[in-house]
Amino acid sequence: MKLIIASHNTGKIKEFQALFSQFPQIELTSLIDYPEIAEVEETGMTFEENARLKAETIAQQMNCLALSDDSGLVVPSLNGEPGVYSARYAGLEKNDQANIDKLLANLEGKSAQERKAYFVSCLVLSHPKVDSLVVEGRAYGHILPQVTGDQGFGYDPVFFSDEEQASFAEIPLERKNQISHRAKALAKLLEVLPDWLEEIDEP
Repeated sequence: MKLIIASHNTGKIKEFQALFSQFPQIELTSLIDYPEIAEVEETGMTFEENARLKAETIAQQMNCLALSDDSGLVVPSLNGEPGVYSARYAGLEKNDQANIDKLLANLEGKSAQERKAYFVSCLVLSHPKVDSLVVEGRAYGHILPQVTGDQGFGYDPVFFSDEEQASFAEIPLERKNQISHRAKALAKLLEVLPDWLEEIDEP
């Protein structure tokens, strides 16, 4: 059974490879292996909508399993911003510093309560024969007034984890991969995956 990870992100692909290593019946590939597959436009208004768009489009197109992850940072006091626009919050694709600068500017003078935030990861596993499998993981914390730590990427230097009592950029990558929003989503996926795979095998 072939599974395409709907991503070009090598770090993300490695995480999924480790997860699926216990399912020898699944042959894992990614969008890196299929340059002919057109990029799926993320037009959804929620993490789930975007993850569904990618996974279900590729599953139908290639007639196989497809897994997609859509994730980002949510600050409730900013009406959920940056949300699904986390990567391009400042209008510049993948400019981490510009995104952080805009976030900190928007939170200037805000109370501790107003600085509460959480990371979301929504995973969608799709196959043309069955309903998609959808799971979500969250990591809760608050936004620091300045950058702290030099590890991680994205908003990690300003996201203070409630669980670790440190910014995501101060936590070793190995530990972050155990407690992050994506790690929690992957754990949920692992719980329900065997039963879902059996549905595909049913005649």
